[in-house]
Amino acid sequence: MSPKTRSAVMSRIRGKNTGPERTIFRELRRRQIYFSSHAKDLPGRPDVVFRRIRLAVFIDGDFWHGWRFPLWRHMLSPKWQDKIAATRERDKRNFRKLRGLGWRVVRLWEHQVENSPDECLVRILRAHAEACERRVP
Repeated sequence: MSPKTRSAVMSRIRGKNTGPERTIFRELRRRQIYFSSHAKDLPGRPDVVFRRIRLAVFIDGDFWHGWRFPLWRHMLSPKWQDKIAATRERDKRNFRKLRGLGWRVVRLWEHQVENSPDECLVRILRAHAEACERRVP
């Protein structure tokens, strides 16, 4: 792929409001579960945030966040290996920071949402219910 073509392809990739995110947003709204999205004031800018119960949900892209990265890392140029490895480390740091601040973190992968959105929603709703139970008014 030429650099010009690669640039055009990469420029169309969204950082937020991706298809999997919109799927989860739609299902939460359909159930009248209120949330914030892309909270700039929290580490990692979680995709879905339930502030009162301190629950953060990340919906991560398989490629960009390195799902099963050790299995396919060898197919990438050193530049991309470094970029995705750094993203994985940043994700770990952000999850640790959130947990240190008393937040529960749920991580969903792009392929999970695409293949079984209902199961992903169940995970969120279960975490939501557990967080509500442990919350002291």
